Order: sequence, then C-alpha cells, then structure tokens
Amino acid sequence: MIQEDKSRTPAPFVVGIVVVGLLLGGVVLLTRHTRPAEPAAEEHLPITGPEQAYARQIRFFDLRMSRAANFLNQEVTFVFGIAANDGPRTVREIEASVEFHDLFNQVILRDTRRVLGPRAAPLGPGQQREFQFGFEHVPAGWNHQYPSIRVTGLLLE
Repeated sequence: MIQEDKSRTPAPFVVGIVVVGLLLGGVVLLTRHTRPAEPAAEEHLPITGPEQAYARQIRFFDLRMSRAANFLNQEVTFVFGIAANDGPRTVREIEASVEFHDLFNQVILRDTRRVLGPRAAPLGPGQQREFQFGFEHVPAGWNHQYPSIRVTGLLLE
C-alpha cells in the first residue's frame, strides 16, 4: 500500500499563488508610476507698469451672448466678442477679468479668462481677434446684461 502525504501543498497551487502575487505587484507598481499628472495651475500674466499702461490699448467690443444646454442638460452662458489691439506693440497673450452683475450693479460672478492664450497666434498692432467664453454657473441674480471685461494681464513681445 502506498501512502500519500496529504499535508504537502500541490505544486500547481503554489505556482498559481506566485503568479497572482506577481500580477498584483505589477499592477501596484504600474499604478504608482503612471498616475495622471495633475493639471498645472495656470499662472496669471503680469500687469506691471508697462503692461498696465498698454492695457488701455486693448479694447473689447461687439459683445454677444447666447445660452444653450450642454449634454448634462445644464444651461451654459456663452459670451462672444472681439478683442482689438489698438497700440503699436504685438501682444502674445491677454488675460481678462469677466464680471457679471446683479440688479444693483454689484459683482456676483468674477472669472479670469485667457482671451489670447499661449498657443494662439500673436495679436499684432491694429489687429482684431474673436473670442468666446462659456460659463456653466451664472448666478440666478444676474441682471442679464453683458458682463464687463477688463484686461488683468498681458504678455507683450
């Protein structure tokens, strides 16, 4: 009579545990090293002496607005307009503050947006460029007038 030792763990079971352990270890290592990079906070453009003086040469006009529902059925308010460089220098980037007001002309929403970003072609002297901003959450107290837009940062060539 041959007696088998039942206390020994069979080899395929041990191999299976080792393979599963290696796979789990690989997944842990991959997820630790391939985490998506957090979006870098966009730096504000300078508005020191020269930029502040030149900001008067940037003008926003022909403002238009519309509202539409996005794919989540939320209302989005769009502001369209034209930015003009009325000065003698080329502008590489423009940052502006967009302010919505209530019935008492108090600011109820202020947001900083890039009118002309780092990937856009520079705005030369006398040139104009269309822009568009979308706002998902305009407060209910908004007076339904055009927002005010003013330059808060410039990058000049």
